Amino acid sequence: MSTVYPALLCLPDEAAYEAHFKSKYCWGPITTFDGIRVWFDAYKFRHDFYESSNRDRKKDQFSPKRAERMDWIEATLKDPSAVLKQGWLRDEKRYDSGRRVALVMGNYVVVIAISAKNPKKAKFVTAYVADTPKTLSEIQGAPSWP
Repeated sequence: MSTVYPALLCLPDEAAYEAHFKSKYCWGPITTFDGIRVWFDAYKFRHDFYESSNRDRKKDQFSPKRAERMDWIEATLKDPSAVLKQGWLRDEKRYDSGRRVALVMGNYVVVIAISAKNPKKAKFVTAYVADTPKTLSEIQGAPSWP
């Protein structure tokens, strides 16, 4: 059975998206299809739903493209057909099996960090559309997640 993805969110402003994020995700964990409980931090809204206007790693601009797909995060985590890859640690220039990247819908990405102490617990890292061929190719070429 295939996972059904929600329609894109269309909320009036950034504050409405932030309120939706906090009420949907920050009151308790979302459990993945394979039993990992994923926790979300309310204070990371700016990190998760902003992007860099200059591609310089400074997230300075609200991203409607990320925000309107906010409800896809839960659907992705619960999707047993997601392609699972190891995450890339940019500063260390290596793959990390403690980071799980889920790729769905062709180019939508959700990243979680698995707890080293408890492999059934994780933190939400980010979610985004892999909108360049290079980014998508790098994700698809990563080692499979254990």
